Amino acid sequence: MSAYPSLYMLIDGNRVGANGRRTHAVINPADGATLGELPLADPADLDTALAAAQRGFRTWREAPAATRAAVLHGAARLLEERKDAIARIATLEQGKPLAETRIEVGMVANLFAFYAGECQRLYGRALVRPTGTRSTVVHEPVGVVAAFAPWNFPLANPGRKLGAPIAAGCAVIMKPAEETPASALAVVQALLDAGLPTDVAQIVFGVPDEVSRHLLASPIVRKLSFTGSTAVGRHLARLATDNMQRTTMELGGHGPVLVFDDADLARALDTVVPHKFRNAGQVCVSPTRFIVQDGIFAAFCDGFVARARALRVGDGLDHTTQMGPMANARRPEAMDRLIGDAVARGGRLLTGGRRPAEMGANAGFYYAPSVLADVPIDAAIMQEEPFGPIAILNRFADEDAMIAEANRLPYGLAAYAWTADARRQHRLARALEAGMVGINTTMIAAADSPFGGVKWSGHGSEDGIEGVLACMVTKAVHEG
Repeated sequence: MSAYPSLYMLIDGNRVGANGRRTHAVINPADGATLGELPLADPADLDTALAAAQRGFRTWREAPAATRAAVLHGAARLLEERKDAIARIATLEQGKPLAETRIEVGMVANLFAFYAGECQRLYGRALVRPTGTRSTVVHEPVGVVAAFAPWNFPLANPGRKLGAPIAAGCAVIMKPAEETPASALAVVQALLDAGLPTDVAQIVFGVPDEVSRHLLASPIVRKLSFTGSTAVGRHLARLATDNMQRTTMELGGHGPVLVFDDADLARALDTVVPHKFRNAGQVCVSPTRFIVQDGIFAAFCDGFVARARALRVGDGLDHTTQMGPMANARRPEAMDRLIGDAVARGGRLLTGGRRPAEMGANAGFYYAPSVLADVPIDAAIMQEEPFGPIAILNRFADEDAMIAEANRLPYGLAAYAWTADARRQHRLARALEAGMVGINTTMIAAADSPFGGVKWSGHGSEDGIEGVLACMVTKAVHEG
């Protein structure tokens, strides 16, 4: 079994190590042990990255579509070849089971392959004009993209931040999460080994606010791409206004799930329970607020609890594990706070609400799959995304009330519904205020489908053709 890799930044084609810089300890969430020390960028490092990215953009924007496509296709192939090794690194850093990190490697490979095809399809259009004149609309790469990726999907998030700009002809300065650096470096290495020029992708780590302020203060950066909390997204959006940088924001959610009396109850439960607890619930599109019609509420609660209790919690490297630890020590503490508040206000804890007894004295950041029911509207968890393994089950009488509850919060990332009524399905697709809606399914993300939210969940899209166009500007050219 291979050891955890050495850590570094990639700046202007160089692997930059500690060398007197500040460092950040990368922790294995399964046992609390230190995996490695990560170097953090100083202002001079960031200036070097900016200059290199500016130079890289000038050349990469001129690269033929076939060249960009070849790099992305090559990286997709290398990721598949290296899947086992990369998945193990991601599990060590982030905690999720190997089965999930292997899927995540495949997601990035599929995304790169899709974007490789889009390189050949970045069409403009010709406008109808009198003979002897011509007007065209073209799409051009926006410039240098500053991209910030979180830790919950340590491979997929960096893949999204890199794939679209590279396909569009941009250069990227990416700051992945300091909790999961080696995963992001493995994705970048696949691109470099496939022929990406070293000055097109810069990878830096550092104190988040220091890095973001420095990069966004530079006119070299023409676009910001951020995935993370709404609070941080709003802060970064304010910073981006000074240089009028375009932004793509994929922010927090609080996924409502409407379950109607006519739903296939067994199929719904078999689908939503694993989806709720994948990645220990640390998923922005996680189904969390279950809005259940009266007639099936009791049966839904019983079925949900039975399935949650059956999940095996453990080290993600153990092939029998179904839910790994949370990513850091702060997350279990947040779960205790939210559950304690809900119960104090009258909610019922049906299962969980503690560290799993079977983990014993293990120093990892484990938390039992937890289910709350009849949680009052004034509980903190009814307003605040738990971002953890907690499901909220509440009963409702009719469709209008259920839709009103689903849309009550200022978030609108993902929403779900389970019903056999075709007319209701169409009504819900229109009525639910979310960037992505799953009806009788939780599969709402794919390489060719736009991924993004509305309201406080952000704006713009990643994935799909929309993800590439978000890294381009539109130019109208008129010739007389």
